[in-house]
Amino acid sequence: MDEPTTPAVTRGFTGRRRSSAPDTGRDTGPALPPGQYRTDDFPVLSAGPTPRVDPDDWRFTLTTETGGSHHWDWNGLHELPRERFEVDLHCVTRWSKFGTAWSGYSLDALLATVETTAEFALVTSYGGYTTNLPLADLRGGRAWIAVGYDGEPLPAVHGGPARLLVPHLYLWKSAKWVRSITLSTTDDPGFWEKVGYHGYGDPWREQRYAL
Repeated sequence: MDEPTTPAVTRGFTGRRRSSAPDTGRDTGPALPPGQYRTDDFPVLSAGPTPRVDPDDWRFTLTTETGGSHHWDWNGLHELPRERFEVDLHCVTRWSKFGTAWSGYSLDALLATVETTAEFALVTSYGGYTTNLPLADLRGGRAWIAVGYDGEPLPAVHGGPARLLVPHLYLWKSAKWVRSITLSTTDDPGFWEKVGYHGYGDPWREQRYAL
């Protein structure tokens, strides 16, 4: 599949704004991170067109800093222990959605047999999108390869057939249509990080943009 080097961007999901001050008049109750508002919708925001990946063609690769590779196809992924979990989502565009129900596979299960001393991970999606995270944020039951949402197979518009889900960080870190993770000793910025977004993205510290 050809991968665009400069993806188009969904309307409403843009680079750094001139001001990161929150909009006035919105619900900012105590359960919300600073500057967020609560929504019952699930907005669709993407850096590029929606890839359509058949599960039979889906492959996921985890590559270590020494070049060692670990591979899963759709059937191999489903041989891992499947988890059901409920999490809150926080998007850098300021909406938060509470109590979302998912199913998928913990990154702990995928990393269990991987020998690495790397501290960082670069995630790549079908379609060419990338984002970077500390490897520690993919461990400890805090990250999943999600394949189901609200009791149904994950739809393509929300990253199906499989997406990364790291709900304790802003949602741009939860790469849709996940294809691979490359471990590294250096923190290499991804797509949004290269255009001014924060390298980490903690919603409770409003880490929207780089300084």
